[in-house]
Amino acid sequence: MYVTVDGKRLRCGYTTGTCASAASKAAALYLVSDKRPDSVLVATPSGKAVEIRIEDCRIEDGCAVCSVRKDGGDDIDATHGVLVCSKVSVRQDGGIRIDGGEGVGRVTKNGLDQPVGSAAINSTPRRMISYALAEVRDSFGMTTGFDAVISVPEGAEVAKRTFNSRLGIEGGISILGTSGVVEPMSDAGLMGAVKAEIDVRLAEGDRLLLVVPGNMGKAFSEHMGADDKAVKCSNFIGETIDYAVERKAEGLLLVGNLGKMVKVAGGMMNTHSRWGDCRMEILSAGALEAGADADIARRILNCVSTDDALHALGEDLRVKTMKRIIERMAFHLGNRAGGMRIEVVVFSSKYGKVGETGGACRMMKDITGAES
Repeated sequence: MYVTVDGKRLRCGYTTGTCASAASKAAALYLVSDKRPDSVLVATPSGKAVEIRIEDCRIEDGCAVCSVRKDGGDDIDATHGVLVCSKVSVRQDGGIRIDGGEGVGRVTKNGLDQPVGSAAINSTPRRMISYALAEVRDSFGMTTGFDAVISVPEGAEVAKRTFNSRLGIEGGISILGTSGVVEPMSDAGLMGAVKAEIDVRLAEGDRLLLVVPGNMGKAFSEHMGADDKAVKCSNFIGETIDYAVERKAEGLLLVGNLGKMVKVAGGMMNTHSRWGDCRMEILSAGALEAGADADIARRILNCVSTDDALHALGEDLRVKTMKRIIERMAFHLGNRAGGMRIEVVVFSSKYGKVGETGGACRMMKDITGAES
């Protein structure tokens, strides 16, 4: 698969989650059929079915072990080229169990996608692996199930080039991916796509724009009744506002997860981690302003996720702190937007909606055409 970015044809790649899913499916097939697959077809959350080449298969202590070479396409990251392996065995109860082995990190702090003590295999890859194994089980009419242990032999070394240890993931890399497919795009290419989508919305007569940073914001806005109206701006919040102003939109409603949006309260208009990670500093400052003591502020500074920080605050301080955070977001967004109307809704993966500006609900109704 290819995408065109800035006039260049760039090759797509696969996430570590897709590699783990393919390796697991191949190992299950090898185990039950005794035929070594050269490649397997796996479903991805993006809706694309992809064929993945299997690099190695072997039988080891009654288990099948298969490997896939991670290919990031033209968007190469720290995991490009590593082997992602799956060791699959039969379990008698018909269920499916997934764990991590060598080179896959373990979660040591609260607030991450998986609980403390679990392998750092995120929810979407777990679902992909489970689906792939269930597909083999059901196609062979089996009453038994599978255990799969995912390993990355080079994972511990690769993890040294990531933020994993700072986040509370020790001993290896995380198995990640929300779409299953890595589509390379330059910053200019991404922003060009955002501008094009804004142009389409305005051409269709939408004078109010619904903007979300990514898939989580899109899903939450759909939960609020927005259907498919959202423009995804990635990390480019400031540039998106600038373009909306340039194109004379009447207003913009920004809906996003606190993990990214909290940076806006500190005046950051590009929320990519390479520009800074001030999430806990902003939240601890907001908590102090809301009446928290120094011990709570220190606890927040040691949190690894915004959900974890919200938990540290407790219900009463959480409400007061988010009121301060929303006020700061409104200040910085208003400055960037000039005279254009701008509202914001912020949600948490754990706590749902945690804050909004005063006119956000009214603007959402105007965008969706819902009755007051």
